[in-house]
Amino acid sequence: MSSPIEFYFDFSSPYAYLATAGIDALAAKHHRNVTWKPMMLGAALKLTGNRPLVDVPMKGEYTRHDVPRTAKHLNLPFVWPEKFPYAAIAPSRAFYWLATRDETKAKLFARAVFTAYFGHGRDMTTPEAVADVASHLGVPPAETLAALQDQAVKDRLKAETDAAIAKGVFGSPFFFVDGESFWGQDRLPDVARQLGGA
Repeated sequence: MSSPIEFYFDFSSPYAYLATAGIDALAAKHHRNVTWKPMMLGAALKLTGNRPLVDVPMKGEYTRHDVPRTAKHLNLPFVWPEKFPYAAIAPSRAFYWLATRDETKAKLFARAVFTAYFGHGRDMTTPEAVADVASHLGVPPAETLAALQDQAVKDRLKAETDAAIAKGVFGSPFFFVDGESFWGQDRLPDVARQLGGA
């Protein structure tokens, strides 16, 4: 199998949530795997001088209309969470901790966090909420809560964020396919063309 698609995202990104609806199926169609890589987008925004889309005049209004419209088209549940955007430190740390144990379970966890947050408007800012999501995948809450405070887990998220920025990731979602980069959920057709050798 060829090299995997790298899928960089922030759990607070609605467009990353939309991308989860198709990226793995698209990859499988082309006999590829997808490596999911959460990061702290705020660190990249500081470097670029940008702000979350919803905080930008005009773009914010468009985004608040466009995301639910696209979610409906993709048959994804969607509500704007009350606490949006948020610093998704807890779910990102939990993801990498789970990924060292079971990459498939980590992806299921990521999907569950996205669905809880954007699909149902659930507050995902607390370690307890993150531990509860993981518990539905058979992970004892006490283990998740302990992992979130583990210095090695904290360091892993920082290292992954630094590596993403060094690679040129400035938005979410962001994809790499055989050295080519693509920013945005709306670039999935371009990802498909790249995978098809077009």
